[in-house]
Amino acid sequence: MISLENHKETILVVDDEASIRRILETRLSMIGYDVVTAADGEEALETFRETCPDLVVLDVMMPKLDGYGVCQELRKESDVPIIMLTALGDVADRITGLELGADDYVVKPFSPKELEARIRSVLRRVDKNGLNGIPSSGVIQIATIKIDTNKRQVYKCDERIRLTGMEFSLLELLVSRSGEAFSRSEILQEVWGYTPERHVDTRVVDVHISRLRAKLEEDPSNPELILTARGTGYLFQRIIEPDEI
Repeated sequence: MISLENHKETILVVDDEASIRRILETRLSMIGYDVVTAADGEEALETFRETCPDLVVLDVMMPKLDGYGVCQELRKESDVPIIMLTALGDVADRITGLELGADDYVVKPFSPKELEARIRSVLRRVDKNGLNGIPSSGVIQIATIKIDTNKRQVYKCDERIRLTGMEFSLLELLVSRSGEAFSRSEILQEVWGYTPERHVDTRVVDVHISRLRAKLEEDPSNPELILTARGTGYLFQRIIEPDEI
């Protein structure tokens, strides 16, 4: 196993099954993470506030407060990356977690290696700065929207808009190649770092696009910034550079 460089990142594992908590705590610790655990939703919120983890692995079906409730509460106060664990077979139930603000999900029973890869990918993408096509200043202004890629912040009419790390990474990708259409599979590979194995995997992209539109567009049902490329996927409206006018 290869240890992580720099500071140790902390991961909060929330699951009511003790065996899963032990397995994940052992494996994630072996590859260099600090791991804290919680056995139910209420304990998860307490532990989160005490430890301020870098990422949360969150089971859906739990006593006291389920994963959906925990996700909602976390999103009121933090943009921390959240990967949900779900044993639910219904695709709509998986999508619910994404709509509430989760960054990704893994279906039980899962391979610990798969979860480890998802964790690395999300943390790497959230921390990544800069893409080709971004001005050297790192600041892009489109109408009332200002995107600061250095600070990873977005403003609408000078008011800060809170985006999760993965939402910002998705926006940054689209803006860096504005006017160019990306397929859902390309976005999943670029932002989430894995190739879709099932059609449902690409719904992760659809839900994040929907969340971005809700936060940035004047009328999310008739978007003017993040457009749908029929038969392809999505693109950001072409940004006209001053020297093109």
